[in-house]
Amino acid sequence: MFADIILPIPFDSFTYLVPPTHQTARDLRGCRVVVPFGKNKIYTGIVLRTHTNAPQGVEMKEIIEILDDSPVVNEHQFAFWQWIAHYYMCPLGDVMKAALPGAMKPKDLEALRESTRKRKARSDSMLLGEPTISHFLNPAQQQAMGEIEQSFRDKNVTLLHGVTSSGKTEIYIHLIDKYLTVGKQVLYLLPEIALTTQITERLRLVFGDNMGVYHSKFTDVQRLEVYKRQTSSMPYQLVLGVRSSIFLPFQNLGLVIVDEEHEQSYKQQEPAPRYHARNAALMLAHMFGAKTLLGTATPSFEIYHWARKGRYGYVQLTQRYRNMQLPTIEVVDTKEAKRKRLMRGAFSPRLIEVMQTALDRKEQIILFQNRRGFSSFIECRQCGWVPRCPHCDVTLTLHKKTSTLTCHYCGYTTHIPERCPACEESKFTDVGVGTEKVEEQIQKLFEGATTLRMDLDTAKTRHQHENIIADFAAHRADILIGTQMVTKGLDFDNVSVVGILDADTMLNLPDFRSYERTFQTLSQVAGRAGRNNTPGLVILQTRSADSDIIRQITQGDYRQMFYTQMQERQLFHYPPFQRLIYIYLRHRDDHLLDHLAHEMSQRLRAIFGDRVLGPDRPPVARIQSLYIRKLMLKMELNAPTDQVRQALLTLQQQILAIPAAKSLNIYYDVDPL
Repeated sequence: MFADIILPIPFDSFTYLVPPTHQTARDLRGCRVVVPFGKNKIYTGIVLRTHTNAPQGVEMKEIIEILDDSPVVNEHQFAFWQWIAHYYMCPLGDVMKAALPGAMKPKDLEALRESTRKRKARSDSMLLGEPTISHFLNPAQQQAMGEIEQSFRDKNVTLLHGVTSSGKTEIYIHLIDKYLTVGKQVLYLLPEIALTTQITERLRLVFGDNMGVYHSKFTDVQRLEVYKRQTSSMPYQLVLGVRSSIFLPFQNLGLVIVDEEHEQSYKQQEPAPRYHARNAALMLAHMFGAKTLLGTATPSFEIYHWARKGRYGYVQLTQRYRNMQLPTIEVVDTKEAKRKRLMRGAFSPRLIEVMQTALDRKEQIILFQNRRGFSSFIECRQCGWVPRCPHCDVTLTLHKKTSTLTCHYCGYTTHIPERCPACEESKFTDVGVGTEKVEEQIQKLFEGATTLRMDLDTAKTRHQHENIIADFAAHRADILIGTQMVTKGLDFDNVSVVGILDADTMLNLPDFRSYERTFQTLSQVAGRAGRNNTPGLVILQTRSADSDIIRQITQGDYRQMFYTQMQERQLFHYPPFQRLIYIYLRHRDDHLLDHLAHEMSQRLRAIFGDRVLGPDRPPVARIQSLYIRKLMLKMELNAPTDQVRQALLTLQQQILAIPAAKSLNIYYDVDPL
């Protein structure tokens, strides 16, 4: 007997010989096995299938050990893995690597055996809490709840479009309760780990031990515990998690909730599979015959488009909970303020004024600056020399607290030079403003004000996330400074002022989604203000005060922004009117890469014609010493996806067969963000 085994490497499967002692014992599909690979490696793999078809002309290796008495991957998961691999054009091995907790696939044999012994020694018998809904829905929430249930009678997917602080979470809780009551499992997806802290506490009070939490900031052992619980006879009925939780072994999924469905964080960028967790969750729910609720205050254009077209249900919630007023958004023209030399660092006189008033009233403030570190880069005052990453085509970001220059792409770090290597000048100017510099400026502007900073430098672990959020919620700090982490659904009662320090960095990105993302991000961060009985004020600093997008943000005019952008997207054939596939090529030799990229583009055009754009150098054209080229393929919505996929994979094999392309890496990003 032979077994096709998925290994955590970028291939679909490899065939091994089943040991004689297991030849007739049972079907091993879905079980973990230990296998040799290459000369001296071992891997933990998942048995895809067993059969009697001996591979020809290959020396067969035998499975070393079978780790499980019963499958750890069920049939629903296999079908889902196959869909992910097919749709996002990546090998099954990449899907397996993303889907299973690290503790399930260690490479050391003794660690494998020890992990298995400990797992078998643990009991699956855990008490389940009974849900008791203690909160009542207000009339607006009740109406939305009724409309969602009505929509689910006709549609499998419904968009809940509710303004910030309208009480969407309370609706989710009541909906979850209904599905748990009839014995169905529920998956509640969030885009960011930072959000799980507040939501976990809120849901735990209602659903107790019926709820499991799953995300990458948990240890491998903690994630393994949740995964194994889901394969037991007493799984969690409610799972709260970020994108990786779609891979858990559900048995009876009835409802999927995707909160903040518009968030870019749902898209996995590196490594493969480059899946979008929201879209994958729609397919997961479809496979179970489950319903999906997509919730947000600022819908993604694609979802809103299909809701308006009738493919998805649509429910709107237009008023805030307890009739709280939406915050007032006040625009400050920093271009004019700089011309008059009124700016004090990143702060306009108006922002300083309202912040001081809030501090005098013992109210709290959130400041949004979408760049971490102290400054974007340093520059020699004499000759203009700028330190750059030796491995990537980017400048090094200054981190003043650690006196280092860091690449935010590959992690390369070096000390600040004492002298310019080009002209021996000893003085440097820092250019740009990051969250670290904002924090320093606040300490000079507001004596006695206490600050917290939330970005990838200060919130690397789950406990750091939780501590920052808990400290700010307990008013142990007056001002929270952060990157996009502070825009995503956090709820603080005492925040009366939100400052958006520089709206233009997002507006000026060379991307067809830049206006959509700017509207979403700035509207979301503005929604953090005035969430209790405290009137909220948002100061939006920009050099583009007269632009349409700034006016639409201040007026909350999502529809006008949507219609304007839809006209452009239809004209230039962008989503949701056509699908995009990005094709990336990477190589250490820039000139050879140019040649191979043009060769691939010519072959692509022979098949797809003018649907192919490029090759181009992306904004960052070298990362980790590999040069990059990008091609874009625009496809009609009714294009035969199987034929497109097969053509691309065949072309990839042809290019890689060219002798000069030996070290070339080609990969696809389907539905890129």
